[in-house]
Amino acid sequence: MFRRLKTHQFVTDIVVAALFFAVALPVELMVGEATGSVRILGAPAVLFAEATIALIFSCALAIRRWSPPLALALAWAGAALQMALGRPPTVSDLAIFGVLYVTAAYGTARVYWAGFASALAGALVITAYLFLGPAFAGGGPSWQTLPLAVAVLVAAGFALLLSWTVGALVRTAVRAQENREAQRRAEADAAAEQERVRIARDMHDVVAHSLAVVIAQADGARYAAAADPAAAGSSAAIEALGTISTTARAALADVRLLLTQLRHPQPEGPQPRLADLEELYAQVRAAGVELRVDVDPAPSREPPAAVQLAVYRILQEALTNTLRHGDGQPVRVTLAWHRDRVDLEVRNGAKTGERPADSGHGLVGMSERAALAGGRLLAAGEDGEFVVSATLPIASELDR
Repeated sequence: MFRRLKTHQFVTDIVVAALFFAVALPVELMVGEATGSVRILGAPAVLFAEATIALIFSCALAIRRWSPPLALALAWAGAALQMALGRPPTVSDLAIFGVLYVTAAYGTARVYWAGFASALAGALVITAYLFLGPAFAGGGPSWQTLPLAVAVLVAAGFALLLSWTVGALVRTAVRAQENREAQRRAEADAAAEQERVRIARDMHDVVAHSLAVVIAQADGARYAAAADPAAAGSSAAIEALGTISTTARAALADVRLLLTQLRHPQPEGPQPRLADLEELYAQVRAAGVELRVDVDPAPSREPPAAVQLAVYRILQEALTNTLRHGDGQPVRVTLAWHRDRVDLEVRNGAKTGERPADSGHGLVGMSERAALAGGRLLAAGEDGEFVVSATLPIASELDR
């Protein structure tokens, strides 16, 4: 029933309505004198009627945007009072066009169609009143006045429907703008969500793997010291501490890079490639895991950077899971670089082949990496082992 308007909109409508009343009232008084209403009803009654008609239409104009249905009702009430007093159309009736406009532009669905029906009904009522009303019939309708009546009907219908149509066009434009804004917000939200997922995936890939190596090395040194206190200062312990220090520093540098990119967007730095896999394998072996890597066949040419990154991240996460859940079991990594695809597989004895309970984010990240590269990834228990296998397409990029 009522729309929320800004203060300047409400003030503007009130000022426009006041100016309209200031113009409409003198015109109504002149029409009253011209039609002889003063002689019939008396000056006080005519003055009150004329002021009431001008006031009703002015009020309809004042609240047209605040409450389109109430404005439409006031417009009909003013027209009914005008016809009841036998008065011809005057400048006050111009408010009807403004009311029909807002019913189409800002009204609800019911008010929208009520405005359309009012435009059609108004044209019929105006024509009937002008040619059948007591003050204007001129002896009643005749075949001579029929063409003029039809012309008045068409003109009135065109004028009223034109106001309503302009409002409908504005309504369509506003809805289109709202839809574009909603689409823009949805796209911005989707982009932000994708960025959050990317950041979470990168943070997980960097931090989880590095912390897994640090924890494995620290636990190994602690167990060794507990078993043989004299070995606490041995070369093995020193080597473990060196691995911890190196891994932690690299992880800290990666985290700082990610945080810098968050604060100040900039082009991404170098991404891991196949040449970095040896360092990854070395970290896993340094953590005390027996790791065997088979590459057959080897890549015949330089694979696309996106495929190299996906292979590195998937292997990084899979090997991180072996450090967390493998219980020191041997790990086998198999890579097969075919012309159209690369197949990779990581097998370990994690939890007798059951899915690690707390590795959900890592598995999701690996699946996303594979999907982004256009491939697929499976992670499940098989013959007492936990197996991660993935296939990534490369032919379309290599053959360019």
